[in-house]
Amino acid sequence: MSVSVGPISTIIRCTHSEIVVCMVPDLDQTHTSAMIMTSPNKIKGRVLLADIGGTNARFAVLDDGAIVTMTHLLVRDHATFHGALDKYLGTVTEPDRIGAAVIAVAGPVQNGRCVLTNSAWVIDERELCIAYGFSTARLINDFEAVAWSLPHLAADKLLQIGGRQPATGMPLVAVGPGTGLGVGVNIPHSAGHTVLASEGGHATMAANSPREDAVIDHLRRRFGHVSAERVLSGSGLENLYQALAALDGLVLPDRSAAEITRDGINGTCATSRAAIGMFCAMLGNVAGSLALTVGAKGGIYIAGGILRQMPDYLVASGFRARFEDKGRLRSYLEPIPAYLIIDDDVAFTGLRALANVIIGPRTETDGSG
Repeated sequence: MSVSVGPISTIIRCTHSEIVVCMVPDLDQTHTSAMIMTSPNKIKGRVLLADIGGTNARFAVLDDGAIVTMTHLLVRDHATFHGALDKYLGTVTEPDRIGAAVIAVAGPVQNGRCVLTNSAWVIDERELCIAYGFSTARLINDFEAVAWSLPHLAADKLLQIGGRQPATGMPLVAVGPGTGLGVGVNIPHSAGHTVLASEGGHATMAANSPREDAVIDHLRRRFGHVSAERVLSGSGLENLYQALAALDGLVLPDRSAAEITRDGINGTCATSRAAIGMFCAMLGNVAGSLALTVGAKGGIYIAGGILRQMPDYLVASGFRARFEDKGRLRSYLEPIPAYLIIDDDVAFTGLRALANVIIGPRTETDGSG
């Protein structure tokens, strides 16, 4: 819809939240995650940014375009999100100057509310506005935040794994194993970018070899449905290790994902080595399927803390071969680049990009610049 009259205030509901925005003349006002918007009540001061996972909660402040006062808290140390946020705000100078919040959460957002997938925390946009006086609060899926970051990542924050140059103007996909398995899509277009949140990590995991068939069958008897996240996450790596040990008739000590990674890379445990090898190959399978599904000629971007701990192993693993192993569509996938994101602050890069879209320019006085 094109608007030729002066700005009017309205409420637009999207899949993630309800935001009061000021409609801008001569711009397409179809609401997507990428729509260009400005706040009708211009934001004064700073913006709270937060990246909330099942294990870690990270907070920062966006102050005149700079990300400052970054703090990392453990989710398990706080009964509620508000308790963690209160602790963080107690460390911030002049917290009352924070006028808005943009928060990435590890779980689906419905009507501006999220019950975290791997935590008991509940976060609600309206409750945040009431409790902290924010004029705007926006919740997005954590991998939606990663997807927002993709066009803004510097070359030195990326490790390329095969393929050639990304195709300009084509979709980009973020996928990443961590506490869960996140998926997000960034679609460039003439007006900017549309970012699609996804729960693709819960799609059914497919096997690509008799050994993987056996592993998935073993896990199916344990879990029923075997999603990609059941094998491509921290707990998923542990599931692979346990399944391989059981299939080989081995009695092995329990190992955490970090221990499996360590012992697999240094070669002190053959089952751990096999588990991380299968992990990388299965990730390649999922990444290749995502590239085909959305036509991601702009590249596949791998995020999450697990693989940042073993970049050399990932490059040498079966990831790329399995990424391209799609039969008649091999030639389609061969030129698509894959990248390992080696930026610990990638979510904040995405949150800053989104804050600039949904909130617009900020100043300390009247927000007019």
